[in-house]
Amino acid sequence: MSATLRGADIVVRALLRAGTRSVFSLSGNQIMPLYDAAVETEINILHVRHEGAAVHMADAWGRLHAGPGVALVTGGPGHANALGALYTALAAESPLVLLSGHAPLGQLGMDAFQEMRQAEIAEPLVKASWTAQNPAALATDIARALRIARSGRPGPVHVSLPFDVLEARVAERDTVPPDPSAYHASPTALSRTAAKAILGEMRSAQRPIVITGPALAGSRGDRVRKALARASGVPVLCMESPRGVNDPALGALADVLAEADLVVLVGKRLDFTLRFGRPPAFAPACRFVQVDPEPLALTRAAAARGDADRIVLTALADAAAACEVLTDLAAGGVLADRGWLETVEAACRYRPPEWNAAAETGAGPLHPAAVGRAVQRVLDRAPDAVLVIDGGEFGQWAQACTEAPCRLINGPAGSIGSAIPFAIAAKHARPHATVIAMLGDGTFGFHMAEFDTALRHRLPFVAVVGNDACWNAEHQIQLNTYGPSRAIGCELLPTRYDTAVAGLGGHGELVSREADLSAALDRALAADKPACLNVMVARVPAPTVSRKGRPGTSGH
Repeated sequence: MSATLRGADIVVRALLRAGTRSVFSLSGNQIMPLYDAAVETEINILHVRHEGAAVHMADAWGRLHAGPGVALVTGGPGHANALGALYTALAAESPLVLLSGHAPLGQLGMDAFQEMRQAEIAEPLVKASWTAQNPAALATDIARALRIARSGRPGPVHVSLPFDVLEARVAERDTVPPDPSAYHASPTALSRTAAKAILGEMRSAQRPIVITGPALAGSRGDRVRKALARASGVPVLCMESPRGVNDPALGALADVLAEADLVVLVGKRLDFTLRFGRPPAFAPACRFVQVDPEPLALTRAAAARGDADRIVLTALADAAAACEVLTDLAAGGVLADRGWLETVEAACRYRPPEWNAAAETGAGPLHPAAVGRAVQRVLDRAPDAVLVIDGGEFGQWAQACTEAPCRLINGPAGSIGSAIPFAIAAKHARPHATVIAMLGDGTFGFHMAEFDTALRHRLPFVAVVGNDACWNAEHQIQLNTYGPSRAIGCELLPTRYDTAVAGLGGHGELVSREADLSAALDRALAADKPACLNVMVARVPAPTVSRKGRPGTSGH
């Protein structure tokens, strides 16, 4: 009798063949066959407390590895819980695969347990979504999902795995695994003709600038961006924040962006973050070049700009591949005078001197800039550090005041709640790195229970929580738009989040004075377990950086 395999065994073998060794998951009825199949294999299931956290962890893994993370959740409500986190990954162009259990195919239409049109529900949030139909084809399903996730503009992919497909047995001889090449996409290269034309446009400009999208953010694209800037003498920036041109991490970029006469977008949509390319963010006469892996992005750019004549050149290509061709052909320089490059770099480095004075609060709640200053001292002595920053007003101050070679933020979606799962996945991916997460008290509540996950899996990190007892981003909008008398629904309690983490078994400390913060950070790092520093901060709006007059503030 020939040997047989369950569908679940085929899935696990396919993941192993792809090089997947870590899966982020929350158990449930529909995926028990996969758990059983993973026993005694090299697959490590990192078991979480909420399905959304599993997807956030797979997202962080994909950003750190530039290869898809894998999340595994059960069907029905488990699948529904996972969906919200997909949008963060989609906007951040992060490759991941969500595998969801599913009601048996043989019971569909009969009110089966947890029956749900899962693939259709996930479809708007992913690059591709389908339900597996045949156990013998499951390896092909897995290979296809991983290939789509990393191809073109990276992003999430969903596959639902019906229980009876996972339990069905097929002859092993009928389960020929896909060729290794089936797991990988061939990048769409920028043609040399198009590259020469783009470089020609850059040479004819006085103040060109290159802006890349989130796929080239952080350590994923740092090498590629720096190589192009060195070769060409043209500023090359990455934009991954929902604040876009006013991203405080990019300093006073908005001041000089309006002076650019040519903007080359490489894998960056001409979207709301760029104010759709319109004045006053850009000069009325500014020209645009767009290189993108998706034809739809090129079509939308013309509509967004409202003046198709200003988009002088478009080309289809993957972002990293395009940068590499441009770098090769730009050897010897595009701009002989590097003064413009230095001007843009200086603008991005600029931080208002007033922040130093604002940070000196003495007694009482700390200014967020003071928190950033203390955290930066830790990052400066930890060259392998991973810095995780969530959204909200405290997150914007953190992005403005801290930096590290490897940084993970919430991304263009403008979501909140991902920082704790991101930090856990970062520590799992880079066990020897110092991992620090900076997040507000509102977002802390989304995944506080994941400290239990970090403890169980022995993944120490430090969460620095800016506690102003408020949903401050929304509060600032209310103050600015409707007035103090109409500010409602944003108050929180000054909760002892440090005590909650200590109760779970972690390290927790309350910090209410700047003088105590550095020592508290040192103790948290030395504790060698998941830690929470509950830092009482002043309720101030997020920064907007400008060198034109005095810096203003914004609640957005």
